[in-house]
Amino acid sequence: MEGSKARYVDNTSQLFSAGLTIRQKEPKNLEAPFDRIDSYLTPTELFYIRSHFPTPALDHASYKLRIGGAVRSPFALSYDELRNMPSETRVATLECAGNSRVFLVPQVQGAQWELGAVSNAEWTGVPLRVLLERAGLAEDACEIVLEGADRGTPKEEPVPPVPISYTWSLPRTKALRSEVLIAYQMNGRELPRDHGFPVRAIVPGHYGMASVKWLTGIQAVREPFHGYWQTSDYAYWAEMEGKPVRRALGEMQLKSEIARPRVYETLAPNRIYTISGAAWAGETDVTEIAVSTDGGRTWTEAEFVDPVRRHAWRRWKLDWLTPKEPGQYTLLARAKDAAGVIQPDKHDRNYGTYVINHPLPIEVFVGDSRGS
Repeated sequence: MEGSKARYVDNTSQLFSAGLTIRQKEPKNLEAPFDRIDSYLTPTELFYIRSHFPTPALDHASYKLRIGGAVRSPFALSYDELRNMPSETRVATLECAGNSRVFLVPQVQGAQWELGAVSNAEWTGVPLRVLLERAGLAEDACEIVLEGADRGTPKEEPVPPVPISYTWSLPRTKALRSEVLIAYQMNGRELPRDHGFPVRAIVPGHYGMASVKWLTGIQAVREPFHGYWQTSDYAYWAEMEGKPVRRALGEMQLKSEIARPRVYETLAPNRIYTISGAAWAGETDVTEIAVSTDGGRTWTEAEFVDPVRRHAWRRWKLDWLTPKEPGQYTLLARAKDAAGVIQPDKHDRNYGTYVINHPLPIEVFVGDSRGS
């Protein structure tokens, strides 16, 4: 116990020094410093960490990935066999479905994520489609279930009767899309342990819970999968023929965030200040970004720093001449996608404590108004 505790303390101190904010120590839930990320790709040491159970101990030598279920030829791959297959590299933004939960009023349960449960990285691996084709996916298979090695008992009601592994399913159509990877590298290097070593799924365009870490099983099924996470946790209320029904979360919704200035930052009056941030979406492209410096009364178009790249965020900036008059000001950012859809004005309560994608108010001070 003492040895494992010492290793845990060492790891925690490294995370502190990296600048991640601890939302929960065990399992590890750590937030990226959104205001400090100046690069298109989030440095691996600053990428947010979302875990449901303690990090499992896996190694190269004994690792096996098993593909089975509704397939003609089930098989298993070692780590080296997966690495020796033709690979692809993609940039994808991952966002926790509960990102920005702290902005909900009144306060709700769950990790109190601010702006940093979102990050952008480059991932390398084998397309899931290639593995399913090799296995001979059955024509009537409707979903692909991804199972991780992490295991435990969830704390949220209803609590399952026995410990469970973290498991998520993808619709067949999404699983067969070329962008979905079974990844073993992040930003050009081996996956870190807290990010899914040795192998994880990367499901671009979907909230982070779909990108299962520590992946050990891929199972094709002929009926919709109704596991704990997709029914009791990461779910929302939809409507079918006038009746409310529960659906699993999936595609990321259009969203923008202001990285700088920070909340409650004091800015000099009558000076040019560059407001900056990022915007992203799920299965569409972010095409416009507008910023308000007066609480939403007026909006000014901002400039993108990055080109359009499906499934990856676009950073943006706007030069703002701060007011001469000292006081408190509310900054907002809202994005528009290729179909003309604009971020909603308020949080949709049907999503509960998830999908917080309305413009988030960033309160700042101009001049030294806090002491007045």
